[in-house]
Amino acid sequence: MIKTDILIIGAGPTGLFTVFEAGLLKLKCHLIDALPQPGGQCSEIYPKKPIYDIPAFPEILAGDLVDNLMEQIKPFEPGFTLGERAETLDKQEDGSFVVTTNKGTRHQASVVVIAGGLGSFEPRKPPIENIQDFEDKGVAYMVKDPEVYRDKKVVIAGGGDSALDWSIFLADVASEVSLVHRRNEFRGALDSVEKASELAKLGKIKLFTEAEVKKLYGDEKLEAVVVKHNDSVKGETYLEVDSFIPLFGLSPKLGPIGDWGFEIEKNAIKVNNAKDYQTNIPGVFAIGDVNTYEGKLKLILSGFHEAAVMCQYAYQIINPGKRYVMKYTTVGGVEGFDGSKKEAKKEVVQSIV
Repeated sequence: MIKTDILIIGAGPTGLFTVFEAGLLKLKCHLIDALPQPGGQCSEIYPKKPIYDIPAFPEILAGDLVDNLMEQIKPFEPGFTLGERAETLDKQEDGSFVVTTNKGTRHQASVVVIAGGLGSFEPRKPPIENIQDFEDKGVAYMVKDPEVYRDKKVVIAGGGDSALDWSIFLADVASEVSLVHRRNEFRGALDSVEKASELAKLGKIKLFTEAEVKKLYGDEKLEAVVVKHNDSVKGETYLEVDSFIPLFGLSPKLGPIGDWGFEIEKNAIKVNNAKDYQTNIPGVFAIGDVNTYEGKLKLILSGFHEAAVMCQYAYQIINPGKRYVMKYTTVGGVEGFDGSKKEAKKEVVQSIV
């Protein structure tokens, strides 16, 4: 039995930052994740994708963000159960919880935090008859390493942030990038739309709007796609390609967590955001993309905020009746469980005689 103060289900950015906030309160954490390494989607799906809305980082790769978070929490010595999925949640007579994984590993904690991002997920695939024949042979539903597309002809389909961001990024990597979207309007950030439009004017991106990829051709690997235009006059465009990347988002599933008795709304866990992000089960919290409440923003920085607030209330559950006075790291520094301490250098003031 693995025992800890706070058990975190999900080792993505929000789950990792929870370790830091809990560590400041001298609370030990253990994390469970079905993936074989920490970082969640940032590590598994888009480690080389740039992120632009992390405070103090005008741009940071998703994988580098995870590396920085791992370095930040190192003094607090978190435990990890990786490559295992949380299956059951059982309340004990003493008020604690026992969570058991699909491989039988048991964990006990006073507080459980669901930080599982979107939960388990599958890519949404376009309805192209033979697309499965080319999976891993030119068709990919996510970009893990952009260098794979160095000097290649790439077609990206989609109208959201991922499609726009990767089209912009790969414009300087691939020999040819084509972006296909079934509408004229994109759903991504305005800045990304403007960048993609400018690159199209410069000839660095071929832009096909009001069109869809309908056919794939090739022998042992993908060799060409057919783009069908809504305008019957334009008809179809045949493109020789090395890779086709349809980016239509992920279909999220809560998995076994969805059967634990939470209030669920649109595949997300409802929480009390007016206070502590606690679920309808006392002692169990949900933070990050997995939760929902009025005004919810699915941003990494929102998850960081929720983690900080949640830890303050978790402390009260773990230490009933004990008062904690919040301290600022700018004043007290950061003291880890390993005996290390980071703090600002003290100025030496000499008196004048």
